[in-house]
Amino acid sequence: MKRSRVYWIACLMALLVWWTVTVPSALAESSSVHAQELFSQQCAGCHINGGNIVRRGKNLKLRALQRNHVDSIEAIAQLITNGKGAMSAYGDRLSAEDIDLLAHFVWDKAQVNWK
Repeated sequence: MKRSRVYWIACLMALLVWWTVTVPSALAESSSVHAQELFSQQCAGCHINGGNIVRRGKNLKLRALQRNHVDSIEAIAQLITNGKGAMSAYGDRLSAEDIDLLAHFVWDKAQVNWK
């Protein structure tokens, strides 16, 4: 049985819709897991649950981030990259992609008060 051009276009469109819906959510879930693992390995030693065991006022809660002018994903990424004060720089240890993942992770967690 010979399939028409319309049939193949419909199949291609269905595949495209499936890909558009399935792949980004799978990638986002994978990124989220990777970000959480990175945070656990690199940050949680000082910032468990968004706190700070070294300097209480320099925690990762939204109010503290705003007070310390680290109130955007870009500012968080810059702090992770370059460090400041007692916080070490991670720009030489983590890739730009990992730093971006961590910055998004911290910002997202701060929005829900680390719950």
